[in-house]
Amino acid sequence: MMADRRDVIAISYHVDYWNYLGWQDTLSARENTERQYGYSRSFGSSNVFTPQVVLNGVRTAKAGGRLQHVMTDLDALARSGHAMDVPVSASLTADAMTVDIGSGAGKANVVIAYFKRSTTVTIESGENIGKTMEYRNAVAKMETVGVWDGKPMTIKLPATLGAKPGYDGCAILLQAHDADGNPGRIYGAAAL
Repeated sequence: MMADRRDVIAISYHVDYWNYLGWQDTLSARENTERQYGYSRSFGSSNVFTPQVVLNGVRTAKAGGRLQHVMTDLDALARSGHAMDVPVSASLTADAMTVDIGSGAGKANVVIAYFKRSTTVTIESGENIGKTMEYRNAVAKMETVGVWDGKPMTIKLPATLGAKPGYDGCAILLQAHDADGNPGRIYGAAAL
């Protein structure tokens, strides 16, 4: 499973546009749907679909969720100069969360995406009624905590931002946005 790999940070954003079918996805959020449409605009497309895998913030995986194809697409991105090539690391102590970011070409926001590592949901209606699903790394909240301008930097944050109640993990994304605020390239990432 992609969420178990150590060389990939896989997080999921549950969209809410399927909720009209009769079952409310308890992990869905309007903000996630807006994010997906923002990526679509960034890619010059008017279409969205599920499941959709966005790689490094620059393109959609050709084969959806198939791990082998996703890894092949990530390798191709690296060869074309779109790898996540800015080192990002994060550590958490009782007093603070520290985020260290290396140097690189570009400008980006430092974003924390909070998630639960595993959530089990029983489907109450719709085509999957009665099924129990396990979802991994479902993002429930995001916060921008800084701005990176290409130079190395260290951000010290309250420990409560790294160990936020109700979540058991977070990803730190170094993500650019276009002039309209649509999400773009992810230069680097780390997870706690």
